[in-house]
Amino acid sequence: MNRIYEWITWIFDPLNRFYEHEKVHRKISILLVVFFLASLLVIELKRWNLLPEPFASMVPGNHFYAIGGAFTVILILEVISLIFVLPCSFSRSVGKQFEILSLILMRNAFKELSHFQEPVTFAGNEDSILYILSDGFGAVLIFTLLGVYYMLQTRQKHERDHLDDLYTFVAAKKGIALILLSFFIGMGGRALYLTVTGVEHTDFFHDFYTLLILIDILVVLIAQCYHPSFYSVFRNSGFALSTMIIRLALVAPVYFNVLLGVAAIVLAILLTVISDRLFPAKAV
Repeated sequence: MNRIYEWITWIFDPLNRFYEHEKVHRKISILLVVFFLASLLVIELKRWNLLPEPFASMVPGNHFYAIGGAFTVILILEVISLIFVLPCSFSRSVGKQFEILSLILMRNAFKELSHFQEPVTFAGNEDSILYILSDGFGAVLIFTLLGVYYMLQTRQKHERDHLDDLYTFVAAKKGIALILLSFFIGMGGRALYLTVTGVEHTDFFHDFYTLLILIDILVVLIAQCYHPSFYSVFRNSGFALSTMIIRLALVAPVYFNVLLGVAAIVLAILLTVISDRLFPAKAV
């Protein structure tokens, strides 16, 4: 079994170091800028009827679609970061999911612009403007509460510090992360294929979050094998519940998605405060 853990670590660690390298992030940021400018150019060519068929039929005619595309790429990068954070503490992984939720709400706000005609007018777009305000302020509120959540987490040592066999537990989570990365690439590739072929499909981020809920429960059960205390099981299960509420927020209609997102992070904050104040001996 130790040989399997060694192989998992041998595969995961170089991938993690490569993706988290500062030079890689800088190159990705430059490519993102190029992608955004290229998207604007292609859309402009479409508006001037300079694109050949059938390529022209796949390109939107609204410049604001380029913003949604750029935020989609940012979300993909953040989800990959989430996968690499999975072997860290459970609370850190949950925090990363809230980061992604705030980005999704921000992306939803910008996506509403695609319903506007150019040039932008207020008349006839009242509902879309309210949706933008709701998702935008909701994203900022969750971002603010996320700062509170991270501030509280610094007062506690990571729960993995209590484990009797840290190496095998982390290696097991690295194995799960590699499997999750494979699924994410597969789901993203399928969504890209359906988009290119013009087949209508749901946002694959929503489907991936459903998978994340199952993964969170799996990590809770694996952690119980190494540290089967009531405190750890309840705390990790509570965090898993907050991620389930995130999943509900993603499929909820406007306004309710913000309420559910705020409820999820408030639950995580309360769980952290209660763990720190009422169970200080367990939290350090």
